[in-house]
Amino acid sequence: MSPGRATLVSQNRGGGVMRVTWSDGKTSHQVSGPAPQAETGWTSRVELLQLPPGRSIDYEVRFPGRSVKGRFRTPPARSGAPIRFAWSGDVCGQGWGIDESRGGMQSFATLARLQPDFFLHSGDSVYADDPLPAQKKMADGSLWRNRLIPEKTRPAVSLDDYRGQYRYNLLDPHYREFLAKVPVVVQWDDHEVLNNWDEAHHSAWSSHARQAFLEYWPVTGRTIYRKISYGPDLELFVLDLRTYRAANGPNRQPQPGPETVMLGKQQLDWLKKGLSQSRARWKFIAGEMPIATYNESFGLDNWGNGPGGPLGREWELADLLSFLKQRKVENVVWLCADVHYAAALHYDPSRAVFRDFSPFWEFIAGPLHAGTFPSQEHPLDPTFGAKMVFDSVTPKLKLNRPPSEGLQFFGQVHIEGKKCRVSLHRQDGTSLFSQTL
Repeated sequence: MSPGRATLVSQNRGGGVMRVTWSDGKTSHQVSGPAPQAETGWTSRVELLQLPPGRSIDYEVRFPGRSVKGRFRTPPARSGAPIRFAWSGDVCGQGWGIDESRGGMQSFATLARLQPDFFLHSGDSVYADDPLPAQKKMADGSLWRNRLIPEKTRPAVSLDDYRGQYRYNLLDPHYREFLAKVPVVVQWDDHEVLNNWDEAHHSAWSSHARQAFLEYWPVTGRTIYRKISYGPDLELFVLDLRTYRAANGPNRQPQPGPETVMLGKQQLDWLKKGLSQSRARWKFIAGEMPIATYNESFGLDNWGNGPGGPLGREWELADLLSFLKQRKVENVVWLCADVHYAAALHYDPSRAVFRDFSPFWEFIAGPLHAGTFPSQEHPLDPTFGAKMVFDSVTPKLKLNRPPSEGLQFFGQVHIEGKKCRVSLHRQDGTSLFSQTL
């Protein structure tokens, strides 16, 4: 989704041309796309152009003998128009796949019902490296029974293995209904390829994984990092924290250099320029992984690295935060997933080791359909003065809680002009925390 245009992606093994009819309630239009081919994972896409702003669009995608209907709303043209979007991440990980007897992927049923203007999928949209067992024993002695396809019984290696990860999730009817009703802005993290991957060590896997990711998700342009302008009041800066990072290591280098790269110069320059030139009232950074959380036993895979600092990858982040302060860029909010709980964190230089930045908020949501973990598994790095204002789970929570326990989380952002409310929710939509900015 972007002003005036939308991209529709469909997957169909039955052949035939992809035909789309769409209407804004006043006029009806038809457009055709290419026939799905084996070379594209049996996916096809169509761009809808010249869409009117701030309108509901009804559409139907048709193949011979098959069709699906959906609806979405286009970005507003006027400032002050209400905008509501949601975000979260982490789907079908830690052995928890689609158990139809337990209702399938319930988080997506809730999101389809709420029908936000769009959904930010903050990574781990599949777990390509994490095979699903046929069944998994629960704490009460009952069995979680996964629906399976061959590609989900082994770690992905081939291109068809990676394609199968996306086909598997599409078996869930709640997920399909959600995708038909809610535009998705997606980013990738590690499990789309391999746990804690970096390009230096895992290029043999990432090339196949990247192709499947781009076939099954509506990402346009040359890079996965991109800016989404959603009307005058909101710009979303979607980061890619995987493709350009240096090889993973101890992440405690005392000086910046080639080994401390996370964003890379090109992406960092793009982000600085975009944020400093933005005229949107609210600027959200889709960070994918949290800033301050870290755990050596899980691999020092994100920004945080422990006491002291800045060290390692934190040099890039310190550079960005200082730049935003110097340029007086305001109303910047960070969103992410990755750690499998929901939380609100406030960063303030008065509590920090590094102090050349302005205070800001970061909100974490997830998982959508995967194992839940306590936040105590990820202590907070003090470099940027992180303070946990809200935590969705209890300190004594046992590891890897199943989706059936209801500890699955997503967040919502509601913007109306000068006011922005960020809220965190349980799987069924129950509100747990709200912060007005």
